[in-house]
Amino acid sequence: MLINLSNHPSDIWDREQKSTAEKQFGNIRDLSFPLVDPMADENEINSIANSLLNRCVEIFEDQPASPTNAVHIMGEMTLTFAVVKKLQKHHIQCIASTTQRKVSINDKDQKSSIFKFCRFRKYL
Repeated sequence: MLINLSNHPSDIWDREQKSTAEKQFGNIRDLSFPLVDPMADENEINSIANSLLNRCVEIFEDQPASPTNAVHIMGEMTLTFAVVKKLQKHHIQCIASTTQRKVSINDKDQKSSIFKFCRFRKYL
């Protein structure tokens, strides 16, 4: 099972990302990455990280143990780092999605970016 802890629900992933996730991990369960107050201190980040850890552990407890269980985690950097460390202490695999960014600038100097999924990569 893959817990998708991000602001991008799996039902809006492109076909390649979703099919790769299903092949590698099986079922996908979305868990929204919370908004992080830019004024939050480290204690608040730690508290949010503990809550997310507990939620992920609860979700996996309802699933059969599997080496393909993982958390796809993408979000605000300090919270992401804190959650990844906590999940790894529980021997839960954490992954990120990698993309190729294609940037174009129109004749009005407006930039737009398109992100193409490439692969999932483990947090080390």
